[in-house]
Amino acid sequence: MKLTADLHAHTNYSDAHCSVDAQAARAKEIGLNTFALTEHGYTHIIFGLKRKEKEKYTQEVREAERRYGVKILVGIEENILGREGTGGLTEHDLAGFDLYLAGFHVMSTHESWRDWWNGWRGYLGYNLGLSIKGQLVKDQTKAYINTVKKNPVDMLTHINFQCFADALEVAKCCADYGTYVEISGKKTHFTDEELSDIVSKTSARFLVNSDAHSPERLGDVALAAEQIGRVGVPLDRIDNIDGRMPVLRLAEYKRRKL
Repeated sequence: MKLTADLHAHTNYSDAHCSVDAQAARAKEIGLNTFALTEHGYTHIIFGLKRKEKEKYTQEVREAERRYGVKILVGIEENILGREGTGGLTEHDLAGFDLYLAGFHVMSTHESWRDWWNGWRGYLGYNLGLSIKGQLVKDQTKAYINTVKKNPVDMLTHINFQCFADALEVAKCCADYGTYVEISGKKTHFTDEELSDIVSKTSARFLVNSDAHSPERLGDVALAAEQIGRVGVPLDRIDNIDGRMPVLRLAEYKRRKL
């Protein structure tokens, strides 16, 4: 399994401690011809990219792209805000990005107090090692699904990391709408059983990424590769390895709508 493009990485424009230039230099060093910088979204309270920084950020990306001869997608990792699937990006925002990721992050704005409380319940339950069932799982499953239905999301990031949802139902929705399911090289977020069920019971397709917050981790998907091998995920269902590149929803949405 050889990575074609690492499509989830960060810089100091969100919560990493490295520059755009440093990530691009590392990509060139390891022979990675394409990668994406996907800063946390505007609705992240602490680490989100600021709209007023977007132009400067994009300029830095394009300069680094020219300097190092690597293709850099300008992406964003937006936050899932609640059960109704409200997106944090306007039409104008969407026009300025190449890649649209979405995931649960507790330190973000939310659609309602209930969604805010759900986020913290999931975060605390996960980190305390609790087994969560019932309404919280239903609510967070609904939030994932409605986000995919209502927004041109290219990939859901680290599903069920610090939250609780029915991963199988979320993956079914991803398959229906052409949104990729991430297998993260940074953190284990699916159990082997969950990932096996997604493979066997849905037609969902996958992307494998580093979620690098430092240059040293860019392109590192060893953790994901171990689980992929252990579970037996067919490599032909992973669309950013072995020379393949994904078909992106956002690109198609921009062609049709913007």
